[in-house]
Amino acid sequence: MRRPLLLSAAILALAAPPALAQSAQPDRAATGSGVVPAADNSAERPIRFAADVPPGGVLAIPMAGPQDISRVPAGLVEAVQAAVEGADFKAKPDQTLNLYGVGGHRRVLLVGVAEGDLDAVALANIGGRVAQATRTDAAPVAIIAQGFATSLAHPGAHVAQGVGFGQWRFDRLKTVDRTAPPLDPITVVAPEGTAQAFAREHAGLVEGMRLARDLITLPSNLKYPESFVAAARAAFEGVPNTRVTVLDEAEMRRLGMGSILSVSQGSVRPARMMIVEYRGGGDAAPLALVGKGITFDTGGISLKPGAGMEAMRGDMAGAAGVIGAALAAARRGATANVVAIAALAENMPGPNASRPGDVVRTMNGCTIEIISTDAEGRMVLADANQYAVDRFKPAALVNLATLTGAITTALGDDYAGLFARNDELAGRIEAAAQTSGDPVWRMPLHPSYAEDMKSPIADIANGTRAPGAGAGRGAHFIGFMTPEPTPWAHIDMAGVDGTDATPTNPGGAPGYGVRLFDELVRSYEQ
Repeated sequence: MRRPLLLSAAILALAAPPALAQSAQPDRAATGSGVVPAADNSAERPIRFAADVPPGGVLAIPMAGPQDISRVPAGLVEAVQAAVEGADFKAKPDQTLNLYGVGGHRRVLLVGVAEGDLDAVALANIGGRVAQATRTDAAPVAIIAQGFATSLAHPGAHVAQGVGFGQWRFDRLKTVDRTAPPLDPITVVAPEGTAQAFAREHAGLVEGMRLARDLITLPSNLKYPESFVAAARAAFEGVPNTRVTVLDEAEMRRLGMGSILSVSQGSVRPARMMIVEYRGGGDAAPLALVGKGITFDTGGISLKPGAGMEAMRGDMAGAAGVIGAALAAARRGATANVVAIAALAENMPGPNASRPGDVVRTMNGCTIEIISTDAEGRMVLADANQYAVDRFKPAALVNLATLTGAITTALGDDYAGLFARNDELAGRIEAAAQTSGDPVWRMPLHPSYAEDMKSPIADIANGTRAPGAGAGRGAHFIGFMTPEPTPWAHIDMAGVDGTDATPTNPGGAPGYGVRLFDELVRSYEQ
């Protein structure tokens, strides 16, 4: 189901550059201190399945309100009712209550859930909440995951998915007072067939999410375009019906990709464009998912303020999201064709860096006046989108990027901004967002943005100093570079890329987009 040692070794064997085909550029050789951490995340509890409640250990019981004892084992009903009444426990979705030493269990954990029909997100939240609440319990854990009001088949498999999400941690770089968490299993108590449903429909999604979160969190001395490629290659090793192609700078230069190369030219870490193809849908045109992969963003010559710049190691979350989603689709054998492209570069203010006022040429022949070198995400996507359209003739193309602070001003951390020039594609994405729990809010592509982005010396500018709709202007730029009539959409995820804890995220990289695109891929299945 998972290969943590393989993935971790790939991600952290990044002290030395991986052996990849690239042009001889001794002045661009990857550099660093040469002394790097080498460790692994602590192991997670194995997920098991059973039809009956195992004895002892910790038992988690979901309750939809204080009167709901439908999942409480007969021998615990009296104790549970007394505890609920004594604590005035309302069993709301954000509430838990502990009982100790009853019914032969070390601890009984009552978990509030919503009343009425439970959707996939609510079910996953149950598993995630239990996984987090029992993280330090040195005992086996069981969750009663049956008897829910839901229209979903195998609800216990969704609960198990949440367990997988909620267990994620990134502790591989800690060495002082690091205590390995308990490895006793988490057993999902559910009807026969649940284990098979989890393995078939959900285990790959958990793996894709883990890969994305690990990549986003990894510091940028260990994560750069070449090492991102190495980690992703390892994740797809042996996965049926997949092919990985990597364009180095020499190949990108041959293809005329001056836009992405203009971003990387200030860094000693050369750019890469990674293409993962998964074929499960016969001869159907693929769904293309293209992610921004800035492995560190200083802003270049248009330097960002120093406060908080360390978070810019995560400016490749879009690329991690599309790669994780492709892995999820491939692992479950989706009956669709998917192409995931990670446009990877490091944006640094080196001696060869692009300057504001420079004009560069893209793969499609358009010229761009660089107003700000900190508007680099749209630059790498311009060439990646053209490549996707030329090479794969996709049924639709969707971008995912931490593109603008302006979208956070507009939507806060509640929604990613969705821009689309195709209503049918926008509808698919909105439906996928509703089901997956990765929220989007559709934003306008106003005709005035074209006027705002005009350049007096090039076909388009990559920004403007005038106040206004920064997120919309960025989206217009990407759309301008994406040939019609390809259905195209852009998701600006900068506002939802925070580190707040949720039931399925213990805190840290949320891995936004993996679940969203997993659902979107399903809408294209044959």
